[in-house]
Amino acid sequence: MTDLYEELEQRSQPHTADHRRAMKKQAARPEPLKERMHVIPRTIRPIQNSLVSAFHGYFSRAPGWVLLTTIGRKSGLPREVLLPCTRTNGEIIVISTYGMRSDWIRNISKNTDVKVTCDGAIVPGRAEIVDDVKKKRALVSKHPFFAPAPFEIVNAVALRLTRPAMVAFLRNWVTDRPVVVIHI
Repeated sequence: MTDLYEELEQRSQPHTADHRRAMKKQAARPEPLKERMHVIPRTIRPIQNSLVSAFHGYFSRAPGWVLLTTIGRKSGLPREVLLPCTRTNGEIIVISTYGMRSDWIRNISKNTDVKVTCDGAIVPGRAEIVDDVKKKRALVSKHPFFAPAPFEIVNAVALRLTRPAMVAFLRNWVTDRPVVVIHI
């Protein structure tokens, strides 16, 4: 009987030591910068919410922006977020800047039913998180967008002048970030 216990103990010790080494290595590895920056949107949320409330009518029609309403994964309450986007026929494409740590993307991963405030009307939609790098790159190559330009003329001029650079930037940007296609 003691031989059995000794054998089990010997088997478990290397596994435990390996497990401890793996955990130490994982703890020592710093998070990528984008993952560490996720606190920024949480910090500026009150300011953003005030601006969105004050300019709700404008942002519901602004080119290159969308007001996305998700259902809170824990609370079950509607959550609205302002996101840069591009609109195509029946689809809206957005990129999660902070990866899977963004609250809105975690809400979508739990419940794909969303509402989009588009041209002043609230439209129901279904969100699809695209993880495949080739698909993400194809989407942003075909439909690049210039997020900092909330005015149609500025957006159009900036995109025309900088399209090759913007496509190259976006193809690299989406490599490790989820892209969401909202079907409306």
